[in-house]
Amino acid sequence: MTTASQAETHSFQAETARLLELMIHSLYTNKEIFLRELISNASDALDRMRFESLTHPDLLGDDKVLQIRLETDSENRTLTVSDNGIGMTREEVVQNIGTIAKSGTRELLQKLQESQAADQPEGLIGQFGVGFYSTFMVADRVTLTTRRAGEESATRWESTGDGQYTLTKLEGAEAEKTSRGTRVTLHLKAADSDGGLPDYTQSMLLAQIVKAHSDFVAYPIVQEQTREEVERDEKGQPVEGGKTKTITEDVTLNSMRPIWVRPQAEVTDEEYAEFYHHISHDWQPPAKTLSFKAEGRIEYSTLLFIPSQAPPNLHYANQEYGLQLYVKRVLIMENYEELLPRYLRFMKGIVDSSDLPLNISRQRLQEDRHIQQIRQWVARRVLDSLATLQQDEPQEYAQFWDQFGSVLKEGVADHGAKEAILPLLMFASSADPEKRTSLADYIGRMVEGQEAIYYITGDSRGLVENAPQLERFKARHYEVLYLTEPVDEFMTQYLDKFDGKKVTSVTQGTVELGSESERQQAEEVLKKHGEQYAELLKSLQEVLDEYVKEVRLTSRLTESPACLVGDEFDLSPQLERMLRDSGSEVPERKRILELNPEHPLLEKFAGLCGSEALADRGFMLYCNAVLAEGGELPDPARFNRLLAEFMLKDD
Repeated sequence: MTTASQAETHSFQAETARLLELMIHSLYTNKEIFLRELISNASDALDRMRFESLTHPDLLGDDKVLQIRLETDSENRTLTVSDNGIGMTREEVVQNIGTIAKSGTRELLQKLQESQAADQPEGLIGQFGVGFYSTFMVADRVTLTTRRAGEESATRWESTGDGQYTLTKLEGAEAEKTSRGTRVTLHLKAADSDGGLPDYTQSMLLAQIVKAHSDFVAYPIVQEQTREEVERDEKGQPVEGGKTKTITEDVTLNSMRPIWVRPQAEVTDEEYAEFYHHISHDWQPPAKTLSFKAEGRIEYSTLLFIPSQAPPNLHYANQEYGLQLYVKRVLIMENYEELLPRYLRFMKGIVDSSDLPLNISRQRLQEDRHIQQIRQWVARRVLDSLATLQQDEPQEYAQFWDQFGSVLKEGVADHGAKEAILPLLMFASSADPEKRTSLADYIGRMVEGQEAIYYITGDSRGLVENAPQLERFKARHYEVLYLTEPVDEFMTQYLDKFDGKKVTSVTQGTVELGSESERQQAEEVLKKHGEQYAELLKSLQEVLDEYVKEVRLTSRLTESPACLVGDEFDLSPQLERMLRDSGSEVPERKRILELNPEHPLLEKFAGLCGSEALADRGFMLYCNAVLAEGGELPDPARFNRLLAEFMLKDD
């Protein structure tokens, strides 16, 4: 950094400079989106100004009409977008303008470099928070001047996109010339219609862009326009030979009518998509648009969107979420979490209420019973809409589930929403390797004599579908749900019943399959083998007491010699591991080693009771069961030594 008077020169980070270079070289085919980005930034600044003025009206001073202004100078080839919003301090300029996109720069750079120019989606700019820098697609130099409301000094930022930018602190008379808000001046490149670069000093072109992309912005977007007016008589007819005068006036380019108060029949899909882009900064079209209005003791309107794809930070613990809260069409709060339960955090949209005071504080909002009622109503309407989507458009619902199903599963822990969410759940299962199934469809396929819904949890489908614990279920053609997402381990703690059927893990508790007579027959077989292998079970318990709390026979297995299971209310090994990884203290629980009484290995083991060989082979048998479920060996060195010795033995 070098200092000259009040000016400072800074260098961009290497990735930022590379990203600017790619933008400047016209990787984006739709260059007009730069104006949409600048207007969106200005609108956000006006929102913050309006919100601040609710508690600090003195910040407005005499400049009370909030607006966005477009100014052009065709002679000097400049376009200026200004607002009288909240403005920025020097520190905020450095944070918001001095560096590109606090997150996502590397990923965006990679996508830009890998894609072909003709295929560049304009949405990447908004998606990665680099909208301001889209100005360098049309300008050789950009100057930003800003003064924070209530501050005496101002800041000027300037760059040619060549890897450096300058910051200048404006004080005294210079600062007084700078009004509250932000003024962005683009020193435009030469127009080149053949090269796809229009003349952005043309008023009509700017008006068309504003109408196409920013018509719904809640503040007037004003442009000074000049027109010729012919002298007219009292009847309004042109006077022959009359003078022509030039009239210059401010023209508002956008309608400013909130999109959510217009009848749905009057709003096009494109307009809904543009509004979604504006509030979400996701430039992919939404998958679904939901518009509701509640009337009665509390009146409010909602316009909600289901995104078409999940954002990268969807599962971050500190991810911001929520809806925008408007009161009488005035934005009160962005990302207001109290309007949405966390399991619906993927939703975007607004709530506009007429029954809350404009100067309501954040604490009052959190305590207001109206907010709680709105939250419950919004959640119910969203879940109802998802149920309709699942019923009427199963393919679209499957796409939704691919993106957001893991988040919706969290709602099973919400007692008030559980019954509405359970029918929406979709799972992979043993019935079809390609399709997921709902719990209702699972029940419809249950075989005669089956009394419960069965599931197995694990790290992957390949691991769980080959688990030895499933052998008896497969033999009896019982369908088993495959739960392989991390959230499933927590969800199953609350997933106990559905439609009167118990939901049971195949790896916990004992197994009772078939009719009453079949279960009694299985018990008699186990009893008979129990007497036969009583000494073996006792001996294995002694040599494996360090690792298991019980060694017992089971009817769960048909091919494998052994498997590990837990008691009915034990945590699964995966959940224990996840809790420990998160820093929770979880006591070590031993599991149960179940043996297949009809496997020839047991008969061989029975002849080794009391010998050192049983200790080694019992350990190997236990390790085999651990590996079968994807667990970690308790003593890898011992296992490797015993395995090597086994392989060296003659047949």
